[in-house]
Amino acid sequence: MTQRQIGIIFHGIGEPSRTLEPGEAPYWITVAAFDALLDRIRAHPEPDRFRLSFDDGNLSDHDIALPRLLARGLRADFFVLSGRIGQAGSLDAARFLALQAAGMTIGSHGIAHRKWHTLDAPTLAAELTQSRAVLQVLCGQPIDTAGIPFGAYDAKVLAALGQAGYRAAYSSDRGWVDPQAFLRPRTSVTGAMDEAAVKALLAGHLPPLARLRRGIAMAHKRLI
Repeated sequence: MTQRQIGIIFHGIGEPSRTLEPGEAPYWITVAAFDALLDRIRAHPEPDRFRLSFDDGNLSDHDIALPRLLARGLRADFFVLSGRIGQAGSLDAARFLALQAAGMTIGSHGIAHRKWHTLDAPTLAAELTQSRAVLQVLCGQPIDTAGIPFGAYDAKVLAALGQAGYRAAYSSDRGWVDPQAFLRPRTSVTGAMDEAAVKALLAGHLPPLARLRRGIAMAHKRLI
């Protein structure tokens, strides 16, 4: 049986070097907080229990996260916005390739940072296929996983991902990841997390009411 994992998302680390989108700042954490969390994951009896990922393709993915992951023998998935490659504050082609060369997994986050469930069918299809095409040309290997921007999806988005040939989609629904499932929930790390929140994250713990609400929300999004 494949072991379930705890999905954890990072966005930005340290000081941003680009203008942030509205509502984005809470998802940036300090370097010290990042180091402390990685140390706890590395010290865990089962560090492979944690599925680490990074969304957006920020410069900090390479400049801050990569050396710290490698120093601890950890791996992660990087979901990159193809339309931001080479822009200020985001990965350039050389840094993108360095992630791949270091053994990290590359996935698509779309072209622009848009809520996929708000897009019409042709625009959504373009986000999924064109972003992947750009990333595949850069890295020279198939791209078949996607990180859903804002965790915003519905049945239309999931169907479009499947039709586009993706084998897995990572959301931000929180909870445990089944590595064989198509939809894989994750929890976002934020700068406001206190010790209790970090402990709950590393334990994969959701209070019963939160777990119930999560299940209802995920079922609703798959149906609409």
